[in-house]
Amino acid sequence: MPPNYRNRLRLPVLFALALCDPAMAAEHVSVEDLARRLQVLEQRLAITSATNQGQTDLAELDQRLKVLERKLELQGEEAATKAATQPTVSLSASKGLSIKSPDADGIEVKFKGLVQADGRVFFGDSQNPQNDTFLLRRVEPTLEGTWGPLVGFRIQAQLAGDTATLNDAYVELKFDPRATVRAGKFKVPFGLEQLEPSGSLPAVERGLPSELTPGRDYGVQLQGAFLRDTLNYAIEAANGVPDGRDGPAGNPDNSLEYAARVFWEPFKNDATALSGLGFGFAASVGDKSGNGDNVLPRYRTPGQVKFFNYRADALTGGSDVFADGQHRRWSPQGYFYHGRLGLLAEYVASEQELRLAGGANDGVRRRIRNDAYGATASFVVTGEDASYRGVAQPNHPFTVGSPGWGALELVARYGKLSIDPNAFPLFANPGKSAQTATSWVVGVNWYLTRNLKLVANYSDTLFNGGAANGLDREDEKAFFTRAQFSF
Repeated sequence: MPPNYRNRLRLPVLFALALCDPAMAAEHVSVEDLARRLQVLEQRLAITSATNQGQTDLAELDQRLKVLERKLELQGEEAATKAATQPTVSLSASKGLSIKSPDADGIEVKFKGLVQADGRVFFGDSQNPQNDTFLLRRVEPTLEGTWGPLVGFRIQAQLAGDTATLNDAYVELKFDPRATVRAGKFKVPFGLEQLEPSGSLPAVERGLPSELTPGRDYGVQLQGAFLRDTLNYAIEAANGVPDGRDGPAGNPDNSLEYAARVFWEPFKNDATALSGLGFGFAASVGDKSGNGDNVLPRYRTPGQVKFFNYRADALTGGSDVFADGQHRRWSPQGYFYHGRLGLLAEYVASEQELRLAGGANDGVRRRIRNDAYGATASFVVTGEDASYRGVAQPNHPFTVGSPGWGALELVARYGKLSIDPNAFPLFANPGKSAQTATSWVVGVNWYLTRNLKLVANYSDTLFNGGAANGLDREDEKAFFTRAQFSF
């Protein structure tokens, strides 16, 4: 066989064999060596050869090489076809369980979960005794994802407590990053701390300003972002929800409520000390009528103990308190995160037209304005970055038998909620409902891993009024703990 033919054949043979062992490409090997090694590769690829030992020449090697190349080509085509037509299933600490269709379909379904197991202990509660207890605060399985490039969805159940409820259930139409329509049940775009994910809260429970903000409601929302995702807005029409609570399944007063929020992070895309600065404003308005828990609010302490509600007793001559007119809220809010330091603050005001119905004070009306403010500071001792969503990932996750101990975050919060003095004594009983609640909380968050977090909080809440004979309600002193697992 001519030498030039031998040289042309040698290169593809060495290249094919290099797929099995790259070091072989640099060797000077004989025809017999090539035949033996080609035979090994054929066996690995389940290719049979009729070659007799000692009778191998370059022509036969050429034929066997063509078979090998075709086999590799078919395997590559099969792998590409499989990747293009079959879904991808993955499991990760950050995304949970994910099932993703081929890119052409654009379908992805994620399963996530949150479990919070709490312990509560109260001190010095002789006048208003509270139960020391262990409980499951939240058990939230979540199914979310996209169904093609246009449709997104989220379904989240709440399994903690004696009955199962539905937290979120909505569909999104993603027309454009600047205009997405959401319909179903979801959080009202209003409170800064209220919109913070439950698993990312710096303290065990939300602060006093969140008692005046709406929770989840049924409605339709238009949302989007401008200016390279630095300016976010949301506008919603919903059934209407009392302060501090989620809305009922229906619309008890046959009136709608409208909410809007804009939040600006002007330096979000800049690598400067101000990149973690954000501030915004939210407002809501709507008519409310009727009474009961689905219309009128009641306010709780950070220890989740009710300290205010509207009255219906003998002092009003048998009258009941009704919402009867416009309900307005507004809230300036903001945060700043830089390195290991985090600050969050908001102010909330809530105004409601109230009326007494029946009895000696029938028809008496007043506009009651309650307001609250609060600020939370956090500092990550171990050096990780603080953020609105907590510490995303410890630099050195806790591992048994190794030096990693996770991330440690210190938290302090102060807040105050004030009831309109015009609410007393006709609309609220000063012997049972406090006029103000002032609270401070200190705590520590230990992020063992991305998915496991331990929390300990001590809170102290002081009251003005709220006890018989014009006295102040006794201070609420509480120690809360939490073990949280999320994925």
